[in-house]
This record gives sequence, structure tokens and C-alpha cells, in this order.
Amino acid sequence: MSSPIRVLVVDDQFLIRAGLVGLLRAAPGIEVVGEAGDGEEAVALAEETRPDVVLMDIRMPGMNGITATAKILEQAGEPAPRVLVLTTFDLDEYVYGALRAGASGFLLKDSGPERLLAAVAAVGGGDALFAPSVTRRLVEAFARQTAGPGADDAETPPDLGVLTLREVEVLKLIARGLTNAEIAERLYISEATVKTHLNRTMSKLDLDSRAQAVVVAYETGLVTPGAGSANGP
Repeated sequence: MSSPIRVLVVDDQFLIRAGLVGLLRAAPGIEVVGEAGDGEEAVALAEETRPDVVLMDIRMPGMNGITATAKILEQAGEPAPRVLVLTTFDLDEYVYGALRAGASGFLLKDSGPERLLAAVAAVGGGDALFAPSVTRRLVEAFARQTAGPGADDAETPPDLGVLTLREVEVLKLIARGLTNAEIAERLYISEATVKTHLNRTMSKLDLDSRAQAVVVAYETGLVTPGAGSANGP
């Protein structure tokens, strides 16, 4: 039996938070280690409980979810928790800032119970959450903008010249929404090799998550909004 996924739930609205906690506690393989009503409480509880996954609301009074995400990941030991941001709209301007802060993905608040549990399991297992179409919509909408309200000033995109040609290929396919298995099939390499290329790319570009890698691919112009797709060339 594998260890349960330890989850910290963060939302300033009591009824929503209580609903999330109740659903997660009833699910096998998940343990709720705490719940917070604002960003400051979330940062403190994350340090105290060391969760595997943080369900993070973005829009909260005081410290918002973007700042809280950055602080949690800055102070976290290894392995760092995976932050899954909760939002009302799939093109919320705050989501982009959360991804840049290190979040692993996002989930709509009106998602059904099955999708929520699947998302927690996926993120807890180390995967990025988004479906390719959602990833493209999100990044294409904000790739040419700053990180958005509540985030730090946008930083200059990293130089892709430090990457090998194969690492660039892998990064481009990740940004187009392909899974590791699909990339392996496309490039005639193993999934383990795909992971190696991705890990080296993230290390060279000083990135913390697959989501940040997607953002960088758009910001640097490696992938152009609207050009290509997960099933395209």
C-alpha cells in the first residue's frame, strides 16, 4: 500500500473550503492535513504539516494565492509540495501569475468531484494537471502580458541557447500539450529519456515545474500562440 496523498486546503470561503475538505476526507488514498482561510495561514500550515499537495485559492483578502504559493515553495524542503490553484474562471488573470510562482496546475472551482480527486492524484503523482487545450488557452491569453495583478514584476525570459537541440524539441512538444509518452513516441526515444531532457532543461533554465516550462516556451517565442497543436507537426 502506498502512502496517502497529504493535502492542505486553502480557501477564504468557509462553505467552499468545508466542501473540499469533506470530499477529500471521504476519498481513499487522500489525507487532509490542514485547512487555511487565507494566504498567511496557508504559508504557516504548509511549513508545519509538509503536505504533498496544496489546493490553493487565488483570490483571497490579505496575502493572495500567488504570493502564498511563492512563499510556500521558497521555504519548502525536499520534496516540495505541488500547488494546485483553484479559480472561478479558466482565463483568470491571476492564474498566469500563479504558474510563474511555481504552481503545478489549476482547477476550476465548478469542477465535479471526480475531476477534483483525479486532479489531486495527478498532481500528487508529479504530473502537470492541465488538459492540452486548457494549457494553450491559458498561456496564449497571457504569454505576452506581465504576470498579472498581485504578482511580482515580470522577469526577462531565460536564454534557450543553453539548451541542446533535443532539449529544445522536448520543450516545444511539452508546450504544445503532449505527454511524456506522446513525446517519446514522436521522437522515438524512451519516456525515461524524455524525463531526463525535461529535468536538464528545467535545471538549466532555473525552473521549478512543467507549467513554468510551458510559460517559458511561449514567452521566448519557441512556440507561437495559435501555431500548432498537441496533434500537429
